[in-house]
Amino acid sequence: MKKEEITQLTPDGIREKIAEESASLSKLKLNHTVSSIENPLKIRTSRRLIARLKTELKSRELQSAKK
Repeated sequence: MKKEEITQLTPDGIREKIAEESASLSKLKLNHTVSSIENPLKIRTSRRLIARLKTELKSRELQSAKK
């Protein structure tokens, strides 16, 4: 998911996406623990996407608090 796609989401959409990605990340970690997954870099990209989403949500919250 690119920066442009993230900025087009609503705050509720961002929260939903964070929840989806967090669930996906936990499943990836579990699968990797049990048996190594095909592409372990998916864990890193998922973590980074969650961080991007949280950063965008926090910046929107700070902007709305300033107004």
